[in-house]
Amino acid sequence: MEILFISDYVCPYCLVAKEALHRALRKLGTEAHITYQPYELTPEPKERVDTYHDQRRRANYQILEEPCRQLELDMKLPPKIIPRPYTRLAFEGWYYACDHGRGEEYNDSVYRAYFIQEQDIGEITVLAALAEQVGLDPGDFTKALEEGRYTEKERQAVQYAREVLKPQGVPTIYADGKKLSLNDYTEAEMLQALNDASFSGPGHFCGPDGC
Repeated sequence: MEILFISDYVCPYCLVAKEALHRALRKLGTEAHITYQPYELTPEPKERVDTYHDQRRRANYQILEEPCRQLELDMKLPPKIIPRPYTRLAFEGWYYACDHGRGEEYNDSVYRAYFIQEQDIGEITVLAALAEQVGLDPGDFTKALEEGRYTEKERQAVQYAREVLKPQGVPTIYADGKKLSLNDYTEAEMLQALNDASFSGPGHFCGPDGC
């Protein structure tokens, strides 16, 4: 199965969907190749938002409480990082991690650092520490980000997502070309979505202007 997963590190629905997806695939016994597609909810230099004091977002995020409990994710909804970080550097770091065979581990650590540990993933020092935790050289990682080795690659990926894929928000997930719409983000719903090609719904997701 080929899966395209369009996401951003500061979208709580993305982390929950990622965990539900992996669990569902294991339960199905399905081999899948997952392609992660970067999508910056707040591209630089657009003004960053304060999600922590946004009561509307906070209310919307509560739909994730039950799937978080089921998936054993102690997420802060939302985390107390004000304003919400830019994610360009985090994605550039992900490309570095992929080139060094640690893409999946790095990806997971960045999500968890932000939503569980409430770390500012917009800071190079934070990202370098996460890179070291998954077995990468923090010095070379830092140098790669400071030199902008992956800046153009990340820029083109985000541009492709916005101009070609054109998701309404994130996460947007395709399984073998079929778009999955998620309402409650539970493992059971993900299983249904993967099994039922006709599954559809209004869905919940993060858009550039809110949920």
